Amino acid sequence: MKLDGIGIFVSDMRTMVEFYKNVLEFEIDWDGKESNVMLKKDGVLFMFYGRNDFEKMTNKRFNYAKGINGHYEIALSVPKHEDVDLIYENVISKGAETVMEPITEPWGQRTCYIADPEGNLIEIGSFNK
Repeated sequence: MKLDGIGIFVSDMRTMVEFYKNVLEFEIDWDGKESNVMLKKDGVLFMFYGRNDFEKMTNKRFNYAKGINGHYEIALSVPKHEDVDLIYENVISKGAETVMEPITEPWGQRTCYIADPEGNLIEIGSFNK
């Protein structure tokens, strides 16, 4: 088997698309009509699926976390330590929610965490001083 992409089940498609496109600069081509959205970041495929649509398709109900949750994270790397701080300030100014301000960990990584509008964790980090 080959990994094809990562799916994220979303409640508010428009809000999530705008965040990932305008704040995190994912490549997105969506006209607002399709129920699923394909996104790319550095060649990695992400797919947004509407929660209600998926439940109708599978004829099953699922449990979804509310608020900031720790089910998974999306890790984004930047070239240098100083870039972590710059990107963090930029995404916070555009509406990302702070989870953890930038710090340098004992293992040498400068890192921080934000949350998308539905509470999914996003790490921004660098190992390069």
